[in-house]
Amino acid sequence: MEYAKAEDLLPEELLREIQRYVHGGLLYIPNRPNERKKWGEGSGAAQYYAERNAEIRRDHRAGMQIEMLSQQYGLSIERIRKIIYMKK
Repeated sequence: MEYAKAEDLLPEELLREIQRYVHGGLLYIPNRPNERKKWGEGSGAAQYYAERNAEIRRDHRAGMQIEMLSQQYGLSIERIRKIIYMKK
C-alpha cells in the first residue's frame, strides 16, 4: 500500500468534504471489490504453496510415507494428510 497526498489527487471540493470527517488523520481507501486480489496473489505465496502441495502429493503417490513427508517439509502429520486428501 502506498501513500499519496490527497491534495495532489482529489478535487478541492471533495478534499474539503473529506476534511469535515477526517481532521488531519489517515484515511484508508480500499480497492473496489471486483479489483481485489485473492490471498497470496500479490506476494506469490499462493503459487508457492500450490506448487509445494503438488510436490507433496507427487511424493506420496511415489510411495513416500506421511511421516517422512512431515519431516521433509516441516509440517505436522495432520497437515500433510489434509494436503494429500484435499480436493483440488
